[in-house]
Amino acid sequence: MSEVVRRFAPAAVGVAVALYIFDQIEMDPFMAFIAVALGVAAWLLADTTYARWIGIAILVWAILLPLFHDEGQGFIDDANIMLAYVVMALGLNIVVGFAGLLDLGYVAFFAFGAFSMGWFGSSFFANVNGGEGIHIFVAERLSEQPGIHANFLVVVVAAVAITALAGVLIGLPTLRLRGDYIAIVTLAFGEIIGRVAINGDEIGLGNGETLTGGRQGITPVDKIDLPFLEVFQSLNLRPWYWTALAMVLVVLFVNFRLRDSRLGRAWIALREDEVAAASMGVPLVKTKLLAYATGAAFGGISGAFLASYVNTVNADQFQFSFSIFVLAMIILGGLGSIWGVVLGGLVLAFIINTFIPDIARGWPRDIGLDFDLTELSFGIFGFLLVIMMILRPEGLIPERRRQLELAEHVGTGEGTDLYETRV
Repeated sequence: MSEVVRRFAPAAVGVAVALYIFDQIEMDPFMAFIAVALGVAAWLLADTTYARWIGIAILVWAILLPLFHDEGQGFIDDANIMLAYVVMALGLNIVVGFAGLLDLGYVAFFAFGAFSMGWFGSSFFANVNGGEGIHIFVAERLSEQPGIHANFLVVVVAAVAITALAGVLIGLPTLRLRGDYIAIVTLAFGEIIGRVAINGDEIGLGNGETLTGGRQGITPVDKIDLPFLEVFQSLNLRPWYWTALAMVLVVLFVNFRLRDSRLGRAWIALREDEVAAASMGVPLVKTKLLAYATGAAFGGISGAFLASYVNTVNADQFQFSFSIFVLAMIILGGLGSIWGVVLGGLVLAFIINTFIPDIARGWPRDIGLDFDLTELSFGIFGFLLVIMMILRPEGLIPERRRQLELAEHVGTGEGTDLYETRV
């Protein structure tokens, strides 16, 4: 009986929490019911031949979800931001979860991606080309605007190149470092990029142009303009959702392929024991730099999307706390676990962007206290992580290797009987 309770109690709690969340974010009741049913089926049948069909059903559910809500509903707005954060979390998971390199400066790649959209998708460089601008595969209405206006796909390619290069440059000074020292160096780089974003309006590029817009930011930013589709609109959020979902699917595919590739195995070997990995012939420099570059590229893609979505690139977006926020998604979901990171990203994005500011904000005032929960958001955030580390340190959906290490002491030297063998 106790075994049954131990197994099904977490599922019951998960269903109750999911139903509460779906009710608070005003999800369509039918789609909420389908989501819960698919979640329970995925939990029960994860290791069976039906798992693939359940995955297909979840994908179909995700694609159809916006059609059951108004095109400008706040639920779709929250979903778009959550999906963009998931892309960033999957990128950082390559660096931290796969390769074991503690990166506390991931906000720098978000900044480079957003500025790529601001530089190549706005009128910020108004004097370029004699004031006539540069236009690359954009809609007719933008073809006469000053500045640089490139198609979103072109901007994404530029963002990937810029952020990957930035990842390599940030990774170079950390090649001989381990553990906390990597965290300190990457934190410093993140803070440097944040200061540059704020003070970049004082860095001249000639012809009256500056590197960034400073605290005034870069606004407006071009909306996404994909081939054969109309330019995205601010009041119709469904195309944004499908674009963000497509980004998540592509990044998931790349994550799975990388994890199971020779490079992925090299990352895991590096994470487990760097000295042993080097002894077995793993090229440490190449392996580390590829981890930084790949993770940075995903952060750049998400940054470009968010810049276009919120219609601005503001230096105040690039704070150190954002790096911790993305890192916490990985810790909550499960270090190195791809599906765990997806779940952790969705949960934390909901808590920080929807639950605290919109749902629970006035709870203290309801009981006579003179403050709201937004003033304690980071305290609540930290408290949740501490509780998570105590109750389930391996994460919501742990990686199999880490789950065995924490639950059964595999590889830790504990719980293992040693016997003397005589020859």
